[in-house]
Amino acid sequence: MSKKEKYPPINVLNVMRGFRTPDLPHAVTPYRFELRNGEKHRIKQIRQTHRERVGKAYHYHYVVLTKKERYFHLVFDSGTMIWRVVQEVDSELFFG
Repeated sequence: MSKKEKYPPINVLNVMRGFRTPDLPHAVTPYRFELRNGEKHRIKQIRQTHRERVGKAYHYHYVVLTKKERYFHLVFDSGTMIWRVVQEVDSELFFG
């Protein structure tokens, strides 16, 4: 199974921060996303974030809570400018 099949690309509406401000605490802030099967999700809260260097690019990782009370792990690849869904997270296992 290739990386692209394992972590499918998604459509994301996001804001790219140009300068620091309390209203935009993250360099890249996702607001809503759409999966390939047509499911649409609005992000209620960003629960966790971290950034990792991968080659010359960065991967921005987000664990988000949607308005439908579902958790997803999303990744933005700054090298390809593509968002991917890594997994839907079980809230009880992940957050105790």
